[in-house]
Amino acid sequence: MFRVYLDHMATTPLDREVLAAMLPFLENSFGNPSRMYDLGAEAKEAIERARESVARLINASPNEIIFTSSGAEANNLAIRGLAKANQNKGMHVITSEIEHHSTLNAFRSLQKEGYVVTFLPVNSYGEVSVEKLESAITDRTTLVSVMLANYEVGTLQAVKEIAEIAHEKGALVHTDAVAAAGNIPVDVKELGVDALSISAHTMYGPKGVGALYLREGLRIVPLIYSGIQEEGRRGGTENVAGIVGFGKAAELALRHLDKVEKVRWLRDKLIEGVLEVEKVELTGHPEKRLPNHASFIVESVDGEALMMALSFEGIYMGNGTACISQVLRASPILLAMGYPSQRAQCSAIFTLGRETTKRDIEYVLSKFPGVVAKLRKISPLWDG
Repeated sequence: MFRVYLDHMATTPLDREVLAAMLPFLENSFGNPSRMYDLGAEAKEAIERARESVARLINASPNEIIFTSSGAEANNLAIRGLAKANQNKGMHVITSEIEHHSTLNAFRSLQKEGYVVTFLPVNSYGEVSVEKLESAITDRTTLVSVMLANYEVGTLQAVKEIAEIAHEKGALVHTDAVAAAGNIPVDVKELGVDALSISAHTMYGPKGVGALYLREGLRIVPLIYSGIQEEGRRGGTENVAGIVGFGKAAELALRHLDKVEKVRWLRDKLIEGVLEVEKVELTGHPEKRLPNHASFIVESVDGEALMMALSFEGIYMGNGTACISQVLRASPILLAMGYPSQRAQCSAIFTLGRETTKRDIEYVLSKFPGVVAKLRKISPLWDG
């Protein structure tokens, strides 16, 4: 059966060059990087080379990169670590209603500890209201966290403008760039952020490794206490093979950024074809969105049922953030954007990769209308 993978927001396949870079550190070069002898020094040097590659991807300095176990840990380290380090200034923090759950739950944990948390609303495109930010921020605000690109609807946020507003009030700014890095150019200096989270597995690297950019000179309270690893900012023996893979994935992501327009063209063909089906609506901003992202409401069709039905045709797509899709039927993102609960259950998300071809898109468009029609025939909500 022909297979088409269009769920790159959930994860990406491991690039063969990444695997080749990792293998020596899973076999013979197995030393602990904290040891001074040659096996340890070899592992330590490999980590530092990877740190340089990850830093280069986002235009940071290597000493500003902290390796973590995931993008979720990077989000938690940034939010809790910066809030705790600056609580003497104030205990007011700001985020948006449509963040990844690792961000939202980190803020909710602060809320339980006495912090005042403002959750900014979004418009029908999923854009954070900059005006609401200006109204909410005070001299006691210590941290603002707004994602660079939304996982579910692909909308890009005005992070640079958000950072300028926050800095005027003396607040620090964090952005979750896991969905963006590798898909669009990401430059921490251009964005003006103080902290930024990324993950390897969304850019053809291994699962189980992420990174936090932390602007030089900032203090952070660790989540994990141990020894001297990551300059004391994140304890625990390093995942050497994973970090090496992350470094190679970052190097390849930078090299492949010139393929963005090809992916965007294929994405637009997919959107054009899907919207020919009756009562299908594009979600997210029509222009200010990730170039590989296409998300829809398919009227009267349960998103999970559509995802499974398409998988039987060899087509793999998503119906929400992978971290919560098995728990919540209605997308919290779509609910925050103003969609009623019934329609928010009808989400379909296609995210392309650099290996996606025109043939893949043609195959999807040949199967999608028929699968939707079959599901609507058995849907009690369909009156077509």
